[in-house]
Amino acid sequence: MTEVKIPENWPVRPLMTPLANHPERNVIRLQLQKHQPLDALGDEDRAVLESHLEIVEGRKGEFLLHQGVRDMSQYFILDGILKRVVANQDGKEMILRFADETDMETSYAAWCMGTPTPYSIVCVTKARVACLPLTEWVSFLESRPAAKQTFEQSVMKVMTEIMAHTITLHLLDAPGRVHRFLRKQPDMVDRIPQKELASYLNIAPETLSRLRHSGKI
Repeated sequence: MTEVKIPENWPVRPLMTPLANHPERNVIRLQLQKHQPLDALGDEDRAVLESHLEIVEGRKGEFLLHQGVRDMSQYFILDGILKRVVANQDGKEMILRFADETDMETSYAAWCMGTPTPYSIVCVTKARVACLPLTEWVSFLESRPAAKQTFEQSVMKVMTEIMAHTITLHLLDAPGRVHRFLRKQPDMVDRIPQKELASYLNIAPETLSRLRHSGKI
């Protein structure tokens, strides 16, 4: 993966507000407690982390991270849905995963390997996200081995799920792919724009609509 030069007039990420200055900071702090590996942190550790957090209010279609850059962050989703997208040089895109509240997004594997991030992270819907630079997140985890272990397990789980999805695209027919998504992520089905979900499942939006309303899956 080669590094991408971002045009000067192309914002890399939306505007951010420090958590301590956010008008809904108390609500956000409660939401963060539902995130692994943050749910096991003590009050002192949580206060340290919160001093690094910025809150992003992302609009639908807004990029939080661009493919090919090295300036990476750790994201904890508070509201809304994000997608992880990879694109080739011709601009053809493939959606790797969707993530919603209590989930996270990260470029941790790329950071560990010293490579540019191999995908973009984009707001599928209006979204609120707590984030901090990945270097600061890694530094925070180094002195908290239990939290680091939980985080790395979450990263491996996501990678496994993406691999399983990629295999599914090759092995299952369209009804099988739709049925699998409905079974594994039923709460997301009606929240994701159908064009986006159809792209993720590699089928036409019309086919997705027909299969969903056929009563056969």
